[in-house]
Amino acid sequence: MTKFPPILAWLLLVLLASINQPAALAQPGQGENPVASAQSLNPEDMALQERLASIFAVLEPLRRVEVQVTGGVALLSGAAPNEAQAERALTLASQIPGVVAVGDSIERRLDVQGNVSPMMDAMRTNVRQWLRASPLVALAAFIFILIVYLGYALARWSSLWQRLTTNPFLVELIGQGVRITAVVAALVVTLNLLGATALMATILGGAGVLGLAIGFAVRDTMENYICSILMSIRQPFRPNDHVVINTHEGKVVRLTSRATVLMTLQGNQLRIPNATVFKAVILNYTRNPQRRFEFELGVDAADNPVAAMKAGVDAMKALPFMLSDPAPGGTIKTIGDSNIILFFTGWIDQRETDFLRARSLAIRAVTTVLDAEGFSMPEPIYRLRFDAGQNTGALPEQLPVSAARPAQTKQDSDAIDNSAGPRRDPGPDADELLDTRPDTIIEDMVNEERASQDESDLLDTNRPVE
Repeated sequence: MTKFPPILAWLLLVLLASINQPAALAQPGQGENPVASAQSLNPEDMALQERLASIFAVLEPLRRVEVQVTGGVALLSGAAPNEAQAERALTLASQIPGVVAVGDSIERRLDVQGNVSPMMDAMRTNVRQWLRASPLVALAAFIFILIVYLGYALARWSSLWQRLTTNPFLVELIGQGVRITAVVAALVVTLNLLGATALMATILGGAGVLGLAIGFAVRDTMENYICSILMSIRQPFRPNDHVVINTHEGKVVRLTSRATVLMTLQGNQLRIPNATVFKAVILNYTRNPQRRFEFELGVDAADNPVAAMKAGVDAMKALPFMLSDPAPGGTIKTIGDSNIILFFTGWIDQRETDFLRARSLAIRAVTTVLDAEGFSMPEPIYRLRFDAGQNTGALPEQLPVSAARPAQTKQDSDAIDNSAGPRRDPGPDADELLDTRPDTIIEDMVNEERASQDESDLLDTNRPVE
């Protein structure tokens, strides 16, 4: 027996189905309403049925949908191209006043022509609309480009903004603000010209929400940026100022849009975020050229503290780098068990004298004078106790301080010192080794770094320091 190929069998079935379809459509009762004829409807149901039929007749995808209204209930039958059009018919029927319920007997055909043709018609309609609107779209695009170009050209006009402020950071900030304003203005004008006001509201609302989210995400960065703006306006210090910011000490190199750069006294570069600097306690040693140093020395409790203070103050007054106004001073700070602590102060001009070297020479001068005039420096005193049962000699349990350390005269001290050997004399060139001129090593390093880097500096030497 000869077998048909599968493809021939499939074509035969399609042919038979197409031959039987007209006969099926021609059977009596298939195209008629199964409930009742039009003569049995009341006037209200007939009016609803005619209204729904007229609505479906106007809409191309719903022309094959049939309707029958009985007692306010609309039964929809027939065929629709797809599920979306069937739901559309049901929704339209339920919105008609007087319809209490809607029955769904619509067949979803899902045929190619019924679904592709409406889509092609919609595409052709959209293309025709865009072609008609192309002159307006071109005009809107030209206006958008023109406004943005003028805004960017105005933002690059730095000489205009420098007349308003000499701060380079603010000049850059104003230029960036002009650019953003130009883009927003161009967008608003273009959308209004195209009649897309709803789209404009959506874009602006979305931009606001996005900006809020970004603001929370980069909160620390925005805080640092704002602090940089305020510091560039307030000018808290100058390059090469010797400052202490919280616990960080050094000389100022520059102020950038993100951080304050210091050169530490050890020659290391230190970057501190401007948000930290703005809220920090800043100690500036350079703003006032006069600076006071201080130190403490102790003398024996048996010595005259007033005479020791006078001798120390006179020794500091004799130093060439010491300022006479304010004059050096000395006070009694405290009295210990076996000594008296004297507190000495002196003033120098930092522009001509190094602070640490001046303090060192002042301490040496006061110590030398007190020693030369017979004031003894206190030494640690230890008391020794010996138990009688563990020693053969008859020693007292505790010796008085005077017995443990007999008083020495200046001659005795000289004799002891001479017996130990001659003292080392630093020689006449000691002062040259301790030159009190300001140390410029760190300052030279700062100047070299400022000259070698192109990073912008927000410190303006023409504006007053806050």
